[in-house]
Amino acid sequence: MRKTRRINDHITMFTLESREEWLKARGQHIGGSEAASVLGLNPYQTNTDLWRIKTGQREAEDISSKPFVKYGHDAEPLLRELFKLDYPELEVGYVENNLFVNSRYPWAHASLDGWLRDREGRTGILEIKTTEILQSMQREKWNKHIPDNYYCQLLHYLLIMEADFAVLKAQLKYDFYGNIVLQTRHYWVERSDVSEDLQILEGREREFWEHTQKGTQPALILPEI
Repeated sequence: MRKTRRINDHITMFTLESREEWLKARGQHIGGSEAASVLGLNPYQTNTDLWRIKTGQREAEDISSKPFVKYGHDAEPLLRELFKLDYPELEVGYVENNLFVNSRYPWAHASLDGWLRDREGRTGILEIKTTEILQSMQREKWNKHIPDNYYCQLLHYLLIMEADFAVLKAQLKYDFYGNIVLQTRHYWVERSDVSEDLQILEGREREFWEHTQKGTQPALILPEI
């Protein structure tokens, strides 16, 4: 039995009973982790791959048992608690199997690692990432900026949640000859600084969803190499 909570005139939060129900529900919309595919900025999935999944021509790969996914899933609640300790000025909310929809963007949903409120009453998004740095190219992607695919995810959440800001908490894991080194970074994004990008994302997601509804394949967008 799913629970519903009205956030405002446009946004509704669903709390689903199980992860299986949550997985089924999220397949009916564009999710945050899929936003980069729509824009051709996901190195692991093209926009046409995503279109085939959304139109039922291909099953989405189940990666839940992969070690790096399981590590991230198990680490998330611990990192969320650390975030609370590091930023006591922010209220942090979270419930399992959450799914938000916004009537202004009926093609999309948001499943959040946390939602925030600062002392001025502004609302925010918390996204948590863990990654193991194995090559210098991976390290460079995190150097002073958010990797493109995760940036698209934050934009998606800002759009759906109508939030004022977003924070990406990233734990970067290095293995120096068997010695594990962890580096934590926090990337802050203000909605007012990314208004043009939000407009671009909204237009591209809307166009992509029209393709899924009509059954017409969009033109392939290849990510830069």
